Amino acid sequence: MGLISNGTTLLDAGVIDSGIAQGPMQLITTLTASSSATLDFTSGISSTYEEYVFVFFNLHPADNGVEFEFQGNAAGASGFNETITSSLFKAGHGEDGSGDSLNYEADHDQSQGTGFQDIARYVGNGNDESVCGTLTLYDPSSTAFVKHFIARTQMYHASNEAEDCFTAGYFNTTAAIDEIQFKFSAGNIDTGTIKMYGIK
Repeated sequence: MGLISNGTTLLDAGVIDSGIAQGPMQLITTLTASSSATLDFTSGISSTYEEYVFVFFNLHPADNGVEFEFQGNAAGASGFNETITSSLFKAGHGEDGSGDSLNYEADHDQSQGTGFQDIARYVGNGNDESVCGTLTLYDPSSTAFVKHFIARTQMYHASNEAEDCFTAGYFNTTAAIDEIQFKFSAGNIDTGTIKMYGIK
């Protein structure tokens, strides 16, 4: 085995796997909210890529204390009501130093549910408040397996708290998922951007 030069990490040298998908990350679509009820990705999700990453930039709700959420459509379906099984936990810390927490949030998971999946809780609508993060959808065009997803979001909680949400689950269908919709649980998305990338 060859030597690894000084300053080169094992990851750089390819000795270990980072666990992060390798290959080019291609921007497919950018949607920008302007008092929008939803942001819908209704094209661009296909067998071209095995992994799709949605990146959220400062999504600001019109209403206070609302959930940021998503759902999908199987190919040829409508209504954004696919069957989901999921889990969600969060870490929080208040601006005043109180409210330290690390909790599983059973009221934000689903067990064979068809509702929208929460990926951020109680987002504030103050002028400087928003939610940022990512949602990764794996192999949505597979017709053999369920469709797994992982989300990680950081939001300005309506109670003046930094909250980090971790959500994971799957669409329990072997049909291809080709549409994704994002919205808040009430009110519009006043401002913000979502970019969809494909990774081979």
